[in-house]
Amino acid sequence: MVAGLAGSPPEHAEGELIVGIDGGDDAAVVRLPDGTATVATTDFFTPVVDDPYDWGRIAAANALSDVYAMGARPIVAVNLLCWPRDVLPLELARETLRGGMDVASAAGAHLAGGHTVDDPEPKYGLAVTGTGDPDRLLRNDSGRPGVPLSLTKPLGIGVLNTRHKFTGEVFPPAIDAMTTLNADAAEVALAAGIRCGTDITGFGLLGHLLKLVRTSGVSAIVDSGAVPYLDGARDALRDGYVSGGTKRNLDWVRPDVDLSHVDDTEALLLADAQTSGGLLLAGEIPGAPVIGELVPRGQHAIACR
Repeated sequence: MVAGLAGSPPEHAEGELIVGIDGGDDAAVVRLPDGTATVATTDFFTPVVDDPYDWGRIAAANALSDVYAMGARPIVAVNLLCWPRDVLPLELARETLRGGMDVASAAGAHLAGGHTVDDPEPKYGLAVTGTGDPDRLLRNDSGRPGVPLSLTKPLGIGVLNTRHKFTGEVFPPAIDAMTTLNADAAEVALAAGIRCGTDITGFGLLGHLLKLVRTSGVSAIVDSGAVPYLDGARDALRDGYVSGGTKRNLDWVRPDVDLSHVDDTEALLLADAQTSGGLLLAGEIPGAPVIGELVPRGQHAIACR
């Protein structure tokens, strides 16, 4: 959709754009004249849980994740809120904003106002600005063969959220996962010298990994048996709670992924559309399971075993 929209640099730009849309990274990065990097991103979406406070926390953590996924630190954010003012009470909007405020505060980021519009469907998120070292970023294009792949949060958020949408069942481990910031994981990754990574959100593990290996010019092997899942995820999939986004993810990656060694159930879980998922890192950090490795470019971009 954004192909061809990357124009020439502005004539009087304040800094140098060093990460844009070409590599499918999680945020834009500009190197300023003083040598620091400014990181900018935004994300917002419709409710994934019924509780407005939890939705606010999840949406804020999800938006902040894009900054952490670049190896940067969030410094300021503004709210983006769409609300059907004549349909839903404003008190629910207040609870949503309170959830976002609490997570931004936990992240050490100023939350300074924002913008609200009247909309038929509620949507919430943040526009976030962060800062980092331009020479110590986590990027999609820095993957090298022979490096292990680590995942910092279990998968399965998508199928559990879909089950919640249809049944009202609440899954506290999923909410805990979605509201856990990726701050510590990013800090540990940088300290370990890791320079390649992304976060796992709407495109699922396979989709985000595909973007990483394409940009880095490598392939990947995924050990499906080593991939962690939240309790109840397999049951939710068995009972048919699969989102359209997850199915589209799998259709998109199929031409580039060898799925001959996994069944359809496993393939759907590997493509499960996540919300505020963990970091996928080219390297090892304590507590994060190794789920595969990067290898020289081969017949398939990704092979699942």
